[in-house]
Amino acid sequence: MAWTRAASVAEVKERGVMDADIGGEEIALYWVDEAVYATHNVCTHAFARLSEGFLEGDCIECPIHQAVFNVKTGEVVAPPAYTAVKTYPCRIEGDDVLVDI
Repeated sequence: MAWTRAASVAEVKERGVMDADIGGEEIALYWVDEAVYATHNVCTHAFARLSEGFLEGDCIECPIHQAVFNVKTGEVVAPPAYTAVKTYPCRIEGDDVLVDI
């Protein structure tokens, strides 16, 4: 595993939710409760990018079938998904968001 720059803090704060590609891995970044969180960007129910979904509080709603995941834990909050989405450790260094892939 290696800490890799994914975005600037300002980008994630401004957008709330965004996508990033780290070494071919599709990641979704979220700004929640004054912190950055990261999950795999693809819904576990059907192929859809979570970064294109609706972020409310600490939950992201899939844009296709409305499955809901907690971005802090990856846990499913509402079906039709039943499998958690993978999460990645994040940290902020200066103005950079780093993700441990």
